[in-house]
Amino acid sequence: MLDSMGFREAGAGWGLPEPGSNRGYAPLQLIEQFIVSIWCGACRFVHAETVRMDSTLVRLFGWARAAGHKAIMRLFARFDMLTNERVQAEVYRWFFGKISALKRVTLDVDSTVITRNGNQQGAARGYNPSRHGRASHHPLLAFVAEARMVANFWLRPGHAHSANNILQFLESTLHHLGHKIVGLLRADSGFFDETVLSFLEDKGIAYIVAARLTQPLQRALYHASGWWALKPGLELTELRYRAARKPLHNPAYSFQRTR
Repeated sequence: MLDSMGFREAGAGWGLPEPGSNRGYAPLQLIEQFIVSIWCGACRFVHAETVRMDSTLVRLFGWARAAGHKAIMRLFARFDMLTNERVQAEVYRWFFGKISALKRVTLDVDSTVITRNGNQQGAARGYNPSRHGRASHHPLLAFVAEARMVANFWLRPGHAHSANNILQFLESTLHHLGHKIVGLLRADSGFFDETVLSFLEDKGIAYIVAARLTQPLQRALYHASGWWALKPGLELTELRYRAARKPLHNPAYSFQRTR
């Protein structure tokens, strides 16, 4: 599969960090070993030793010899934030460029909580519905719904708000997609923010973002009219709602209710 995708040819132009020694392993081989280790079930760096000891895999991929897991760790340690974003963008644009049949995409944006039990860098106490009081990370994720593929992933401290750095994240994600057109963006109420909605409208991107059901919005819905039945038990309406603290934005919102 990697050969048919032209993985090695593409990887040669990604500008991967070079080893500090002439005896070091080629960075592209270390990336290949890392991928193969994951395919073989690795969930820790040390599990890469399984691939190292498999002479059949070494011959199959044409490696002169396989590196130990610490060589892979040293490669990733040479990535700083700027290098990470640059290489990540190159990889994503190459990958999505391979999916030529997909011209328009639906982008799903979400955040999740990853509980940490150690002292991992960046872990902090924040909202954690499953392990209250535990340190965690609160990453941002973007998925292309049609391909069921990740389009972007940013790791953040556990106390970060859902919409924290979301505009920069969206700009980065659109860059990753290259010439793909985002026909629709979907997100939950954690991203219901004035700046997010204005950004999407300025970009001409249609969106479905769940609204926070605040008391003023509940009162507006109570007095709303024009409900029509989509199907038994599900009704829709549309109204214009302006948050009191954000007077410049007065978009139309669609709402649904169930009976």
